[in-house]
Order: sequence, then structure tokens, then C-alpha cells
Amino acid sequence: MRGRKPKPDAVKRLSGNPGKRPLGGTPQPPVPEGTPYVPRHLCDEGKREWRRVVGVLLDLGLYTEVDRAALAMYCQAWGRWVEAERELDESGGEVLKSDKGNFYQNPWLHVANRAWDQLRKAMVEFGMTPSSRTRVTAVNSGEEPSLADMLFAMVHERD
Repeated sequence: MRGRKPKPDAVKRLSGNPGKRPLGGTPQPPVPEGTPYVPRHLCDEGKREWRRVVGVLLDLGLYTEVDRAALAMYCQAWGRWVEAERELDESGGEVLKSDKGNFYQNPWLHVANRAWDQLRKAMVEFGMTPSSRTRVTAVNSGEEPSLADMLFAMVHERD
């Protein structure tokens, strides 16, 4: 499949649907009623990250029932990256010196770099990087009218 990946309808709604094309072409999996439980298989750091991001993604309408595995993969990669970074610091940094005086790359650096790459890819899928959300702006959800809505309402009241 070539070309750009299509934007999900939730992202189009958040950006105000600039193309004004009808929405609804994307299947809409159910949104969880409450906050989804943290998957048990996640590491401790991954569980903390799950608790941190799942509510935000739910509020933005960017998390549904079928996104659980993708979010779990992101959270596990986050936990792996945090652990690798801690191990890098504790073991002496990116370059180590052997008993014979030779320098070699710390094995934890490879783990950290791989987790970093996995994180970056997963974050883009959920719009969690500055560049992936540059065109996404929140629109009013109907709870609070915009200034324009209030002004138009005042004009119609006078008529």
C-alpha cells in the first residue's frame, strides 16, 4: 500500500475536518465505558505509563477497545526503555572498558536504542509526538459554546 496512511475519524474530528468530507468511512470500534484495566503482563514502569496515558487518550477519543494491544506494546517498550536507561547509568555509560583495556559498547545501549525506536513508532500511531499532532486541534465537544456560537445566539435573540 503506497501513499500516506489515512487519518482516523477521531483525528479528523479533532482537527475540525478541514477537508469537509463526510466522516464515517472508518469502522468505529466501541469506546470502553470506564478506564480499561492495566494489562497484568506489563512491567512496573509499563503499568505506570498505562495509567498515565490511557485517560488522556480516552478523553481525546483516540482509544477504543481494539487499541489495547497497541497501547500495551507502547507501554512495555516504555518500561523497557526506562529500565535500559537506568542500567546504562548504573553500569558506567555507553562505552565500557574490558579487563584487558579494550573499549566496547554497553549492551544496554542496544536495548535502549531498540526500545526508543519502538516507542517512537508507537507514539506516532496515537498522536503522542509534537509532529504527529501538529494538525490536530481540539474542537469544542458541545459542552461549552464557542465565542462565535454565543455571538450568533445573541444576534438571533435580537431578531
